[in-house]
Amino acid sequence: MRNKIRTLCSGALALALGFTLLGAGGSDVKAAGNADYNLTGFSQGNAGGGIVSESDTAKYRKVYTANDLQAALKKGSGVKVVEIMNDLHLGWNEIPSAAQTSPFAKHNDALTHPVLKQTGVSKVTIDGFNGLTIFSANGSKIKHAAFSIKRSSNVVIRNLEFDELWEWDESTKGDYDKNDWDYITLEESSGVWIDHCTFNKAYDGLVDSKKGTSGVTISWSLFKGDDGSSNSWVTQQINELEANKSAYPMYNYLRSSDVGLSKADIIAVASSQKKGHLVGSTSLEAANANLSMTLHHNLYKDIQDRMPRLRGGNVHAYNIIMDASGARAAKGKITSAMASAISSKGYKFDVTSNGAISTESGAVLVEKSVIKDVVYPVRNNQTDPSDAAYTGKIRVADTIYSLDGSSFRGDSDATGSPLGPVPAAIKAFSWNGFSSLPYSYSVDDPSTLNARLSGSNGAGAGKLSWSKENWLKVAY
Repeated sequence: MRNKIRTLCSGALALALGFTLLGAGGSDVKAAGNADYNLTGFSQGNAGGGIVSESDTAKYRKVYTANDLQAALKKGSGVKVVEIMNDLHLGWNEIPSAAQTSPFAKHNDALTHPVLKQTGVSKVTIDGFNGLTIFSANGSKIKHAAFSIKRSSNVVIRNLEFDELWEWDESTKGDYDKNDWDYITLEESSGVWIDHCTFNKAYDGLVDSKKGTSGVTISWSLFKGDDGSSNSWVTQQINELEANKSAYPMYNYLRSSDVGLSKADIIAVASSQKKGHLVGSTSLEAANANLSMTLHHNLYKDIQDRMPRLRGGNVHAYNIIMDASGARAAKGKITSAMASAISSKGYKFDVTSNGAISTESGAVLVEKSVIKDVVYPVRNNQTDPSDAAYTGKIRVADTIYSLDGSSFRGDSDATGSPLGPVPAAIKAFSWNGFSSLPYSYSVDDPSTLNARLSGSNGAGAGKLSWSKENWLKVAY
C-alpha cells in the first residue's frame, strides 16, 4: 500500500478551499479535517465497544464515581462503553469501601509525597474484555491510579488525562525501582488504541506494553513532565522534603554544601519524566516477537528516555515530537563536581537524554518527526554492545534534529548523520514478520509539527469539542 502524503505548508489556497491536489509521485495531498483522527497503525480494525446508544444502560455506562467505575469494569460486566463524566480521584484511601474490590486493588504505598500518603494509590485491572471504549467528552482527569489491561482485545481509550502518580524516591536512592506505578500497562492483549490522552509525570512508565501485546496505536497524545510552577505536583513534593530535610537523607545531601543544589535547582531537575514507553519488559522473551505498536502525532515534552524502548517485535513512529529542551536546560544545573559527589554516595539524580531505542532484534522506524535537545536520539543496544543478540534494528527517515543550536534534517543512514544509531554495530533495517507495513497512513511534513501538535486541535485531552458519538467512532 502506498502512503498518502499530506503537506500543510504548500497549496494554501487550494487547501483553504478544500480542493484535492496531486503531489509529488502521484500521492494525494488533502485538506485537514476529522479524517486526520482516523484510527490507523497496528491497531487498525479495532472498533472498541462500537457505536452504542446512551439509552442502552446494560452496555453504556456513565461513570461519576469510583463505585460506578468498579461496576462498569468488573470482569464479565458486559459493558461496552464507559463514559467518564467528571474528574475521578481513585486513590485507595479516597474511594469508598464498596469500590475496594475487583477490578480495584490496593497498589504500593506512597512513601514521600504528602498527597499520595493521604490518598493512597489504586491499581485498576481491566481483564478479559473484548470490545470496550473508555472515553470522556470533556477531557476528564483520572488521578492516583494505575491501569492494567490484561487478556483483552479491541480496547479504545480516548480523551482522558492521567495525573498525580509520582513521588520522590528515597527508598531506592533515586533509581525509581520500587513503586511500579505506570499509568497504563498492556499485557497479553491485542488491539488497543489510546488517542487524544494526556499523561503527566509518573513514578515509572507512562504507557508500557509487554507479554506479547500486539496491535497497539497511540495517537494525538501528550506526554509531559511537570511544569515546576509554585503549586505543581513536583513543587508540592519538594516543599515537603525541604520542610523536614533530616527525614530524607538523599534530599538533604543534595541540598548540603557537599553538593550545593538549591531547592529551585532540584525542582528543575526533578520535573522532567524519566521514562516513556517500555515495549517488552523481559529480555529475550519469546513473546516479544509479537509486540507491535504505532506512535503518531504524539508530543513528548521533557521525557528523558524510551520514546520508545523496544525489545523484539516492531514499532513504527511517525509525526512525533521529542522535545527535551527543558530537561536539557535542567541538566546544566548539575556540574561535573556535583555529579561526582552524588554518585559517590550511590545516589542517582541526573537527567538522562535518550530518544528512540531498539534492542534484541526489534525493528523501530521513526519518520517525518522532530527531535530536539536529545543527546542520544537513536540507540540500538542497552545491554552489551559487543553482543549482537541485544542489538536492535532502527532507522530514522526525513526527521528534523536539533541539539544546542545545531540542526539537521534527513535520514539516519546519510553520511555524517547525527541520527546514526549508537552504541552497537548497525543492523540493517527490516521489519520482523513482514516486508512492508500492513497499513496505509498519511504524514505531515515535520516542519509543520510544532504548530500542529501544540495548537488548539493538537495533541492531548480536552482539545476537541466533539459529539459523544464521534468519540465512539474509529473513522470519519
